[in-house]
Amino acid sequence: KRDMFAIDNAREYTQFDDCEQLTTVDLVGGIHKTVASLHMESWSTEMIAEINYINQVLPSSCAVGKTNVIRQWMESSLDKMDHYKAEHCRYVKEGISLLELALWKAKLGEKEESSEEEKSKKKVKLDAESARKERRITCGADIVIKSVLPFL
Repeated sequence: KRDMFAIDNAREYTQFDDCEQLTTVDLVGGIHKTVASLHMESWSTEMIAEINYINQVLPSSCAVGKTNVIRQWMESSLDKMDHYKAEHCRYVKEGISLLELALWKAKLGEKEESSEEEKSKKKVKLDAESARKERRITCGADIVIKSVLPFL
């Protein structure tokens, strides 16, 4: 979507210049679904305002500069969307880390179900650190996270 407009021989964007009757831009495709799925409601509201901005300024724009107005609006909208997508990814990664730690903590709190006799029969005793590492691996976080991730 970036660099959608080609630069002419004079190093200018002129695709919509002299289009005096160009007053609105209608977006098609998945952009509205993407905006609706943003993590925070304020992000969606800001993106909707950003998307609608072009239809507020385009009617009063000079016919010669319409291409630059549209190009600048597109760049601004794409920059804002990229920022929100990056923030969304950051929040998802943080949530996944917290979920994994919570599962690990829950696994650490579980009592061993083997009897005292079985414990004494073990040839090798695990020290506390290796037991913690083992529980981190066996806490089931990989399974739970795969199931939860689509909802984040």
